[in-house]
Formats: sequence, C-alpha cells, structure tokens
Amino acid sequence: MNAINYKHLHYFWVVAKSGGIGRASERLHLTPQTISGQISSFEDMLGYPLFNRVGRRLELNDAGRVVLSYADEIFTIGEELQEILRTRPDGLPMQFRVGVADAVPKAIAYLLLEPSMELPDSLRLVCREGTLTDLLADLAIHRLDIVIADSPMPANIDVRGYNHLLGECGVSFFAADGLAKQYKKGFPKSLDGAPFLMPGELAAVRPRLLRWFEKERVHPRIVGEFDDGALLQAFGEAGKGIFAAPSAVADQLRKQSGVTELGSTNLVTEQFYAISVERQLTHPAVVAISSAARESLIR
Repeated sequence: MNAINYKHLHYFWVVAKSGGIGRASERLHLTPQTISGQISSFEDMLGYPLFNRVGRRLELNDAGRVVLSYADEIFTIGEELQEILRTRPDGLPMQFRVGVADAVPKAIAYLLLEPSMELPDSLRLVCREGTLTDLLADLAIHRLDIVIADSPMPANIDVRGYNHLLGECGVSFFAADGLAKQYKKGFPKSLDGAPFLMPGELAAVRPRLLRWFEKERVHPRIVGEFDDGALLQAFGEAGKGIFAAPSAVADQLRKQSGVTELGSTNLVTEQFYAISVERQLTHPAVVAISSAARESLIR
C-alpha cells in the first residue's frame, strides 16, 4: 500500500463530517467533481470503498467508519496545534499531558502534580481522567507524557512502558461527624458492622483492605462500591459511610472536607506510580513530581 495522501484523507474527513459532497465543496471551496474524483482516488489507494451510495446520498460503510475514527484523531490533534500557535504567538508553552487513573484519589493527584506547576519555565498542565487501560492506550500513541496510577502497568497490556514508583503510604479511615461519633471509639474493632464505602474492583487497595479486615476480624457492612475515588469521597463527606484514603492527605481531608479521622494503619498501603514510555524520567515536570513525592509520601 502506498503512503496515505493526507490531502485526500482530509477531503474524505470533511465529506464524512459534512454529510455529503455538496456541503463539503462549500467548506473546501472546491467543485463537487473535484472532491468526488479525490475521494475515488483515495478509495483506490486504500483498496476499499468508504461509502455506500444510497440514491444521491453517501453513507459510510464499515471501512469508512474505521478510517473516520483515525481521521478524527489526526485532525483533532492538528486543530489543537493550530490553537496553541494562535494563542501563544510569542512562543509555545511546554505541555505536560497527564492521565490520572479513576482509582487515584483526587487529593493525591493534586499532591503529586502540584510541583509541576511550580517550575520556572512556562508550562501548561493538561489532565485527562479515565480507566488505566484507556489511558495506557493514549500513552502508547504519545497523547500523554505519563499516567498516574495506583498500580504498575498490567502485564497483559500490550504497551511498551515503564513503571516508576513515586512512593507509598498507609491508609486512614474517615467519616462525617455523625458517623465518627458513633464509630471512632474502639477503632479498628468499631468497624465491625459499620457502613463502609468500598473502592471498586479495579482499585489496587481493595484486596489489601479486605485482607486487613480479615486479619482484624472485623466485617464492615459495605453499603457502596465506587470505581471513581472522587465520587466515593463525596458519599463519605455526605455521611453515607466510612471510607479509607491515603494517610498522606489526612490533614487536607480534615481541613477541606470536614471529615473526622477514625484511625489509621500502615499494614494497608497505597502505592502510586508514574507510568511512562521512558526508561529514565527526563521530562522536567515528571522529574519535579518524582522528587517531591519522596517527601510528601512515606516510602
């Protein structure tokens, strides 16, 4: 197959987005005949038709939908580049593109990322949130510089990447004032039968919590499970149950969320990783994060 002609790809993209050759010709300021000929040449080069002709209309077929998904990504990145050039005529800011896995508590994400914004050079922090699998896919195609996660990269993920342990800390247990008064005395035995908000199955800390409960012979009453750490915390702040969070952010939670700490343990730990495509960390923002994490997290 010959190299893709990106001008032809762009014509195809505009036709697909516009809903037909007529509208595309108005946007591109070309005649319908010219666009039709370019689309035909593009299809010949690919070896697949991309549209089904239904009367006078064009409808994307399966191959067309695949090509469109890639074209969307290609030209969206191009539009982002144009926007950066348009808004920063005096020079480009260094972009630091970070993916934060759903299971990572937002307070920890802030604690880890905040040092990157203290660098002397101009930097634009771009954060994306999602599942670890989705974020690693973006890392693989260099749409992200690093991924912050609560576990190393899974072995079954076909992505070339490297795990950099930022640090680890124990966990503390928190509750709104009403629940705290009821369950703080006698911790951790007081957790037996207490309403508890459990991290979802993808959270690395979940099995560690369950093993610790067994060791302490306590059986909290699980009233909710959450893949998203921020949503879990919101339910905890509303008094719907006791929740666990990294001890490194205990002071921040008490001050900002008004919750009370029931107790803590270092027998359950949370680990946090920066996953990158680099064996050695070189991005200045990542180096700043790694250095600061040694002080803010107990290793």
